Amino acid sequence: MARPIHPVILSGGSGTRLWPLSRELFPKQMHALAGEQTLLQQTVLRVSDRNLFTAPILIANDEHRFVIAEQLRQIGVEDAAIVLEPMGRNTAPAAAVSAMLVARKNPDDLLLLMPSDHVIGDEAAFRRAVAIAAQAADQGRLMTFGIAPDRPETGFGYIRSGHGLAGCDGAHEVERFVEKPDLDTAIGWLKQGGYFWNGGIFLFRARDLIEELRAAAPDILEASTKALD
Repeated sequence: MARPIHPVILSGGSGTRLWPLSRELFPKQMHALAGEQTLLQQTVLRVSDRNLFTAPILIANDEHRFVIAEQLRQIGVEDAAIVLEPMGRNTAPAAAVSAMLVARKNPDDLLLLMPSDHVIGDEAAFRRAVAIAAQAADQGRLMTFGIAPDRPETGFGYIRSGHGLAGCDGAHEVERFVEKPDLDTAIGWLKQGGYFWNGGIFLFRARDLIEELRAAAPDILEASTKALD
């Protein structure tokens, strides 16, 4: 990676699928479900190498501000920026706000947008995937990360992989996004290959996302601009 990437960590969810362990004021990313650290702490530490990543930006629910600040303190991260949402508005507005924040300093800088509740066992593979995506994003691509499926899962959306990108070994065009399939369809995709679970992780230049939003979802961009201001 030629220059550090801005990690943007989305921590606005309430984790309703793990209810009652995961509650509105203490959602699943605040719990230590896969190790000694919480999922949020693991996500922050995953992008803690300042040779590769800048200080993280956390997009979080206003009601979680003190819990998040304390969890960051526990792992010695003092340079994070916390952006508070008065109410959850899902991924697109959070991506828009973070892109505008970064673009104010340098619109060509890269952002890595990711949820705060993933478990990633092979962090070296994760960094390699980020490096490949960064190379393609520098060419103006909006990159999304797919997870190789190991079972016919019906609870996830899927990405159909298209042609490989020239000069970016391991990166492909997205042929299409597919919503959660029924079991027979998921079994067929697993046998066929070329389908990946939609990981909800993205990498892009700040200005490229802003331009795409301006073209495809100007209402989201306008509302996000007003909210940020």
